Amino acid sequence: MPLVIRSTSVGTSRENLRWFVVNDTAQTSWSNKYFTSTQTTRMDEFQTGEDTAFVVDEVTTIIKESIEGAIGGNSYQHNKVNQWTSNVVEQCLNQLTKLGKPFKYIVTCVIMQKNGAGLHTASSCFWDNSTDGSCTVRWENKTMYCIVSVFGLTI
Repeated sequence: MPLVIRSTSVGTSRENLRWFVVNDTAQTSWSNKYFTSTQTTRMDEFQTGEDTAFVVDEVTTIIKESIEGAIGGNSYQHNKVNQWTSNVVEQCLNQLTKLGKPFKYIVTCVIMQKNGAGLHTASSCFWDNSTDGSCTVRWENKTMYCIVSVFGLTI
């Protein structure tokens, strides 16, 4: 069973939320001026054992590298936020699927300009704590916040 990515974007002039869901019904393919990828992975090709755990440290590193690669030292620019959020989630998903673990991944990315406004988020999951996992990273520079969450659900 191959993977598919769906995306939805919701935003205002000060914030943008883009989420991607991976499931096992089609082939992934996306492209923009910075990134092109097409990947098909069969679920029966995944390994079993210790290599199938959701490792928070491993996911945290992937998230941080994806944010740095997509945003780096840029200042907040409203017209770039959609591109940045897309690049962050695409890079995260690309690196997560390269791990070869039997997970469905959900990746969210919020970029918000630093202007003194508050932002509160929460999530709740009904899953198997022994196999599934999540990881959230908050990254910031002088002009913006970037909050990325990854949820990994075993197949």
